[in-house]
Amino acid sequence: MSNRERILQTARRLAIEAGSVPSLDAVAAASGVSKGGLMHHFRSRAALLDGIAAEAIEAMDEALAAAAERGNVTETWLRLSMSREDADLYRALLVSFTDSGSTTQVLLRRSAEATQRWEALIAEEVGDPVAAAAIRLLGDGMVMNSVTGDRLPPLESVLEWLKPRTGRE
Repeated sequence: MSNRERILQTARRLAIEAGSVPSLDAVAAASGVSKGGLMHHFRSRAALLDGIAAEAIEAMDEALAAAAERGNVTETWLRLSMSREDADLYRALLVSFTDSGSTTQVLLRRSAEATQRWEALIAEEVGDPVAAAAIRLLGDGMVMNSVTGDRLPPLESVLEWLKPRTGRE
């Protein structure tokens, strides 16, 4: 594993544990690299935040691309939307967005572009762009419920409810 990957994994873990993206000093110490070594890859906390968000988007892209090959994008989208670890990461990123200035706009644009890709994969699977938008929004709502600690319905119940609405039996 490269230093950059180790730094990102450590920053992600610390963000989940702490509820926000930690300082560069904390990430460097926990990663076992010098602050200069960390700053070689991430010149600022905002750059580290960008790296964590980009890695999360890339992981979702990969998961949904693999799901498209298997023909279960909707189920994968909803399953990932219910992930406790991902909800904790999203909560940490949201807290960190408030103090990152112009980086926030770049991250929000990148996230919107990714959301369009993911919704297109769902639409391709279910054959209906309106149903795809509803499924994507359902997943987004499930993420927010996870972030706030609200109860989520069982995934199997949600998938059963969706079957007649998407024409997928």
